[in-house]
Amino acid sequence: MSWPNESGQELPLEVLLSLQRILDLQHGNGADTFDGVAGQFDTVGFLNQLFPTEASLGELETVQQRLADHERQMKAQVDELTEELKANQDPNRMQLIQEMISELLGQMSRIQEKASESEAIVKNITKDIQILDLAKKNLMLSTTSLQRLQSLVNEIAQLESLIRENRYHDIVHAYEAVKQLSLTFKSYTAVPTIAQVWRRVQDIQGELRAKVDADFDALYTSSPARTLPPETVNSICLIADAIGPDVRLQMVERYVGSEFKEYRRIFRPSDEAGGLDNVGRRFAWFRRVLVRHESEMENDKDGKRVFPDSWKVGWAMFAKFSEITREDLAVVLSKTAPTLTVQQLLDTLQPTMEFEALMSRKWSTSLIELLTRGNPNDPRPPKSITSVFELYMGVFVDAQDRALADMLASHRNGLRARSSLEARPSSDTPNPGAEEDSAPLIVHPSSTELFYFIGHNLEQCANLGRTGTGKALFDLLAVHKKWLKVYAEDMLLASIKKPTVQFQPRKSTESRFDSTQMKNACLAINTADYCQTTAIELEEKIRERIADEYKEDVSLSEEFDIFVTVISVAIVSLLKELEAALDPSCLGIARTAWSQLNLVSGPSKNVLDLIQAVEGVVQAVKDRVEQPKYTRNFLDKAASLILAKFTHALVKSRPLKETGAEQLIIDLQALKACLLKIYGFTPCRVYSPQLTPHSYTKTINKNTQRLESLLKVIVTPADPPEGFILNYTLLIGDASFSNFQKILDLKGTPKAEQNGLLDSFLTITSTKPELETASFLSSLDMDPSAGNIVATTSSPGGSRVSLPSLVAQVSSSGGGDNIFSALTSPPLAEKDANGKNDPAGEKKREVFSDFRRFVSFAVRRERGEKAE
Repeated sequence: MSWPNESGQELPLEVLLSLQRILDLQHGNGADTFDGVAGQFDTVGFLNQLFPTEASLGELETVQQRLADHERQMKAQVDELTEELKANQDPNRMQLIQEMISELLGQMSRIQEKASESEAIVKNITKDIQILDLAKKNLMLSTTSLQRLQSLVNEIAQLESLIRENRYHDIVHAYEAVKQLSLTFKSYTAVPTIAQVWRRVQDIQGELRAKVDADFDALYTSSPARTLPPETVNSICLIADAIGPDVRLQMVERYVGSEFKEYRRIFRPSDEAGGLDNVGRRFAWFRRVLVRHESEMENDKDGKRVFPDSWKVGWAMFAKFSEITREDLAVVLSKTAPTLTVQQLLDTLQPTMEFEALMSRKWSTSLIELLTRGNPNDPRPPKSITSVFELYMGVFVDAQDRALADMLASHRNGLRARSSLEARPSSDTPNPGAEEDSAPLIVHPSSTELFYFIGHNLEQCANLGRTGTGKALFDLLAVHKKWLKVYAEDMLLASIKKPTVQFQPRKSTESRFDSTQMKNACLAINTADYCQTTAIELEEKIRERIADEYKEDVSLSEEFDIFVTVISVAIVSLLKELEAALDPSCLGIARTAWSQLNLVSGPSKNVLDLIQAVEGVVQAVKDRVEQPKYTRNFLDKAASLILAKFTHALVKSRPLKETGAEQLIIDLQALKACLLKIYGFTPCRVYSPQLTPHSYTKTINKNTQRLESLLKVIVTPADPPEGFILNYTLLIGDASFSNFQKILDLKGTPKAEQNGLLDSFLTITSTKPELETASFLSSLDMDPSAGNIVATTSSPGGSRVSLPSLVAQVSSSGGGDNIFSALTSPPLAEKDANGKNDPAGEKKREVFSDFRRFVSFAVRRERGEKAE
């Protein structure tokens, strides 16, 4: 790095080093804090060194004086360096340096000239020596080449003599020597003598190849009592290896072809022996031929090998046998395809797989390597015998499709028979404990049988080797996916649907719920949960076994969603039964004349009946639903439904008057205690009070507090109006004219008094800009319909249960009679899409308005609680 001086030129390196030494002067008891001026200066650190403590701030003037002294010293040093720089930049001195450099360059040029002259003298002196060295090298090379040529001529003569005498063992070594020596003269073929010798070597190679072919033909065309001894044949094989790999491959192909002439004649595809029923005879024939080959050609009675081990003749025989057999079976299968049964297919494929596995174990080599090295001349990818069955695995897949249809048909008929029996009307005196005489089912037995059947099919298909782990396994998966969907629609959803049987309906005052329907819904929940869990495990196992090209397409997520939908529909069915159980008590609340009530006591009989009905339904669900997450799902929705029904009845029972509102506050507290208790209502097999989530408690408190605020406003006397309106603004917190009108209607305020109260309300709220324009009362429906809040989920009588239609029905019934949506919001209303707390917290929505959230509620609920 260099700095510019006053004239804009860069300072020399010596000056920079001097400046650095000056800046490195010691200051105080440490190094100068301005070290490394080229870097970043730490102002804060420097100030901390000057004033390490608060007390040191009192020495500010001393520090300033010391810094001023240091500044003067630095200016003096800079002036001194400037003078030195001007002295060093004397023009006369620079001219002297340039003259010295020129003289040095001249001396270097003269030295280089002297060196060139010396080199020329040395080369002239040693010229004769170099010529002599080159002559010696050429003479030695010529002598060596002549010796090798003489050796080659002698070896050629000896090789010719050995060929005439058929001394095969010696021919191998002689030919190897001739071959190695001839390679040294390959670059000298332009010399006539060497070209003549080279041609002679080629002629001998051709003559030797013809002799080897003739002797080898005599070997495998003669009788078993061959004339050539094993060691002679082995020498012939070694000669073939020496000539070239193409000769060896040709000899092996001719030998293998001669061995399979009889096989082609016996097992023609057009004959009975070549049919599918006789595929085992093919493999037995090959094993006999292989045993004879190994005993005669690879290891005779004297322990001497005929074929070298490197030739892998046995592998070549297996590859040829596989090729011929695969072609024959392809012809046979194409002819029998219209009548081919799955039993015939498996009876043919199984022994084929066992045979290939036996050959692989015999040579401790993979099947692909056996086929590849056994037929190296074939450029096509190797194919096993079993690969021919891949085109016909559809027969196996179709058979499993039919077997699944028959199995589910038997279960479906049994389920319909049981449903018809269960749908018969009960006696006038119900016996709820009668169904508990036998242990309740956890899941439908048909589901376990279905997945056992599917797992067995997939395992059977995957055990068919490469044939069963490719397209066949993928097609079989598609069949299973189809029947999983059918099972969800035609069996699980059908079990939830109420049968359309003509009998006397329940009376309006009868609060007993339909235990059979609840049992079916709980059983459907457990079964669907088992199915979706098993489906995901099944997907993982299939992905492990299936061929790589199909791994990305393996997915059972759609079936998983279908079973989640079944669970959601079953929960809606449970809520419908809960609503039916609540109807008599809610009807009694709606018919109560609160305006005639003069005395407030404990909880009213209607609320006690309502609580009893809630506890009965909740206990029945807890006893039968296996997974706690679905129980939590049901309880969340049930709490919203109960509060909605209570609010529904409250609105329809107006006018309430002050005494009636006080009684309803007591009833609301009893109902709230019930809702907070139902999570741990009696010990059961799958739940405990410790699992009560904070979000549920928070939502119950929030919704009941709103309803309680409404009742407290009604309890407040209308006279004086200012106190009544002030109490409204404190408890409700809005300035809505319509909401205040709702309070007056619920309270039963006469029309003559309402106008004055409304005018006072407008006057008072106009002076309170902090009030909101709306509140939870905005969603309160003052004219609720008489329909059920949870719409029916059963399809029309006698029709087939359809999953899309049921989904549409549940979606359309999402809101029900939305009389007070703020009070019926489940805990998830305070969660955002990611399961985190929603700071808004006041977002209003109808009961079950978002069916997709309702369908996947169980999964998201469990994730949300884990996140908390």
